[in-house]
Amino acid sequence: MTSLFELAKVLRSKNSGPFELTLDILFDSKENYERVKNSGKISIETICKLYNITEDQVHHLVFFDQALGVKITMARKTSSGTVGDRDVYGAQQHAPLMKIMIE
Repeated sequence: MTSLFELAKVLRSKNSGPFELTLDILFDSKENYERVKNSGKISIETICKLYNITEDQVHHLVFFDQALGVKITMARKTSSGTVGDRDVYGAQQHAPLMKIMIE
């Protein structure tokens, strides 16, 4: 088993407007991309468990074969810049993805 952190070239998060967060997983080899895609480990269920959210809060989960990447868009728990927001840019929210283990 190998962690997603070891297989992906880029794991990042960012705001997608003030009310959504986008997670990007990018690969530098088709082999690693296909391994992760075919593992079934990147799913709405997995994202819900990692981020403690419900399925309706995951707005998009898309595999882009041409770009060797995955884009996940979900609702932010706290809108960007409001009282209680601890990450205005949404740039520190990708860490839970690192824990995903791929066979």
